[in-house]
Amino acid sequence: MTAAGPGSPGGPAVEVTGLVKRYDGRAVVDGVSFSVMPGELVAILGPNGAGKTTTVEIIEGYRRPDAGTARVLGVDPLTGGAAGRALRARMGLMLQEGGFDIRTRPAETLRQYAAFHVSPRDPDELLDLVGLRMVARTPYRRLSGGERQRLALAVALIGRPEVVLLDEPTAGMDPEARAITRELLVSLRAEGIAMLLTSHDLVDVERLADRIVVIAAGRIVAAGTPAEIRGSEATLEDAYLRFVRGHA
Repeated sequence: MTAAGPGSPGGPAVEVTGLVKRYDGRAVVDGVSFSVMPGELVAILGPNGAGKTTTVEIIEGYRRPDAGTARVLGVDPLTGGAAGRALRARMGLMLQEGGFDIRTRPAETLRQYAAFHVSPRDPDELLDLVGLRMVARTPYRRLSGGERQRLALAVALIGRPEVVLLDEPTAGMDPEARAITRELLVSLRAEGIAMLLTSHDLVDVERLADRIVVIAAGRIVAAGTPAEIRGSEATLEDAYLRFVRGHA
């Protein structure tokens, strides 16, 4: 039997193989390999400076690796031209620093991003989905940190992406907003969307992730389901700290 290839039905939505990125001769990402299947949520954990952000930026197409490959839906994210534009339309990126105009309002921002897509989600529906209806006409500069995160999530979803990359998706949110966001991510997974997230919130990770990849000093030091990572430790945090401290 022939294995399904990247981007084909049954194949990985995201596939990273032997990824290396160096700065000033030092490898900040050193041979990282993992995949994300459709309908799967994979969490990348690691201390600051471990290489997780650089790894995700390569997958997003913002950085070029020095070795190894990254494929999203079977395509190199650095691909230009029509193929590159088509790939970006199938990806949703939620960045912690959204980069939105501080004068614009959530409703305006979502309508603007919807115009970039052929078949976008309804902006009003998304406002309700992420819990921003009450601040739909509030300028971005007046939004709380959690409200800004919810807007970034809504923008990531406006184009009905097949792959979503999430940077600290619940950072700064109050408990109610966190619960709404968790429920939304679960529903997206049920729709078959592949999700890759970075987070320092191990409670969220343990509740949401199908698999976890732990990176320390640029290398993967553990990978598996939350239960496999936790092992015999009392908590996922205890296991995480053991892996990270053992490879500092």
